[in-house]
Amino acid sequence: MQDKHIIINVGRQLGSGGHDIGRMLALDFGAKYYDRELLNLAAKESGLSEQVFERNDERKSFLHTFLHLPNALSGESYTRQSFTQDSVFQFQSDAIRKAADEGSCVFVGRCADYVLRDYKNVVNIFITASMEFRVEQVMAKQSFTSPLEARRFIEQRESRRADYYNYYTGKKWGHASSYDLCVDSSILGLVETEKYIAQFIRKRFGL
Repeated sequence: MQDKHIIINVGRQLGSGGHDIGRMLALDFGAKYYDRELLNLAAKESGLSEQVFERNDERKSFLHTFLHLPNALSGESYTRQSFTQDSVFQFQSDAIRKAADEGSCVFVGRCADYVLRDYKNVVNIFITASMEFRVEQVMAKQSFTSPLEARRFIEQRESRRADYYNYYTGKKWGHASSYDLCVDSSILGLVETEKYIAQFIRKRFGL
């Protein structure tokens, strides 16, 4: 199974467990896992500092131009250099394609489904969950004092994530037409949801 070169792209609602499910899928299929790891990879490939990618991570509202950023180029000093947000997205996209070329991968977010739309052996998954489940998950990992505070955090972050995805792909984030499988992780729980997705992938690719 590990000899089969497959790419699994995981879109996710905040608090749905998409990160954990993505990691489980990577272990299940002997694939490399890329989530925030992509930021470091993109930084290495582009020569920019990782902080540039962190500040721009899945957000469209970031400044459209970087001007006079100190230490933006790793190991280099310069007096004037500008990078558009689109350039940063392109650097990240290049890193995604390079990783996909090298072997089986699981990508979480970062418009990987769009970036790799012309690749073979790709499956696009979207993980959703009930708001109650997501609030519980977020409160367990963040220092929120109330469910209302956690819900507001979810809504704000998701709005930013959707804007980013819609802007760069021309599609609608979370819309079923953009994915091969959409699944609610709050019904079966994270472990059983991963097993369900893995079974779908095996059937899809005849593994």
